[in-house]
Amino acid sequence: IYISLYPCDIKELFCTATGLSRNTTISLLDSTGAMICETLHTSVFGHDYGCGLFSHLSDKEELFQNVLTQVAEQFSRAFKINELKTEVTNRLAMLEKRVELEGMKVVEIEKCRSDIKKLREEMASRNNSAFYLCSSFLDDNKKLTPRRDVPSYPKYHLSQETVEALRQPIFDVWQWEPNEMLSCLEHMYHDLGLVKDLNINPITLKRWLLCIHDNYRSNPFHNFRHCFCVTQMMYSMIYLCNLQEKFTQVDILILMTAAVCHDLDHPGYNNTYQINARTELAVRYNDISPLENHHCAVAFQIFSQSDCNIFANFDPEAFKQIRQGTINLILATDMARHGEILDSFKQKVDYFDFTNEEHVTCLKMVLIKCCDISNEVRPMEVAEPWVDCLLEEYFMQSDREKAEGLPIAPFMDREKVTKPTAQIGFIKFVLIPMFETVMKLFPQIEEVMVQPLRESRDRYEELKQIDDAMNEKKKSENLTMGGKKK
Repeated sequence: IYISLYPCDIKELFCTATGLSRNTTISLLDSTGAMICETLHTSVFGHDYGCGLFSHLSDKEELFQNVLTQVAEQFSRAFKINELKTEVTNRLAMLEKRVELEGMKVVEIEKCRSDIKKLREEMASRNNSAFYLCSSFLDDNKKLTPRRDVPSYPKYHLSQETVEALRQPIFDVWQWEPNEMLSCLEHMYHDLGLVKDLNINPITLKRWLLCIHDNYRSNPFHNFRHCFCVTQMMYSMIYLCNLQEKFTQVDILILMTAAVCHDLDHPGYNNTYQINARTELAVRYNDISPLENHHCAVAFQIFSQSDCNIFANFDPEAFKQIRQGTINLILATDMARHGEILDSFKQKVDYFDFTNEEHVTCLKMVLIKCCDISNEVRPMEVAEPWVDCLLEEYFMQSDREKAEGLPIAPFMDREKVTKPTAQIGFIKFVLIPMFETVMKLFPQIEEVMVQPLRESRDRYEELKQIDDAMNEKKKSENLTMGGKKK
């Protein structure tokens, strides 16, 4: 009889007929005992298929098999095999992508090398020194690129003694290496609460300061140490005058940031030279504070780099306020505007109103001016080396002006100026009047700032008297020698 059944039906039929468990394994064998393949041929006479018992599981074995099945399922759930497989697949895909990107980096590095080679060849071919002097940050974009590696500074952990000294106008700025000055600047931003209160990214702050350092030139005076010096004086004035009780934290941020950025990429030759020599900066800014405008431009070119933008978490309106405030203060450092700014402050100081935005802006301009030219406030051993640095820079300019046939300022001419003559007039007619005006608003600065200025003036006047006496003596000796020769 031919019966059309599925394999599972045949198995059940045999198991039922023989009284075997459904878990029994049934195999089809030929007459020789060999297993028959899945595609069965029709049975022929004399070559019938036989049926034999291959294996039979006992009830205990069946129970054990069920337990093993359940355990396998539990293991699969516990170890999340499918999720693990997916994660491994994703990671492999990510690694393949990284390998691809690393390959692209090699190409980029080669391109950079080629660009650097071309840039060097171009710079070597330029012989126009005047162009080099006023070359803008656009010619030196590599400086504006933030450092990807953010090293820990050698003196990152400042001692309590240093922390306290840092708040004083007498702080010795000559004892610190560049990385240590960077540590101090970073500490100031944290100590004033600017990082926490204004949600500044600490890593971005580090990168920004490193980029700032890289964009100060190695001039005798207008260099990164001068930047640190001015910012440290601003920091000390904030504490000395309790400015955090009177200003908003945004105002404090503007004061500190303007101090840090106020001389960025200074070429070592002042506005007078830029204008008289008709440099690129003077042409670009129409002879209006060319250096100060350049400092502002470089500052915000740095901020435009996402890795250096300490203002990234401010909304557009707040950023606009900070940008305008910072620019106002940096432009105020142009000494050509000294009389205008001081006169404006004198008109307000007797009835000063900290709720009046115009008054506060004027005060901030005067504060950064004070800090910018505050060296003589410091002890003599700290202040005097700055005079030497400034005169060296002045003499470099006057030498160049002579070579180029440009007008020379008497206070820059190495043949006419001395240290006492350079300082006396500046202290008497610029520094003391300005600090005494600020003293009307903050009497506490008299002892630590105004009095040291008066003492410095007296000391230089004594030195001038000594110099004058020596010059008179030399003249007399020369006259005497001349008379004897006759």
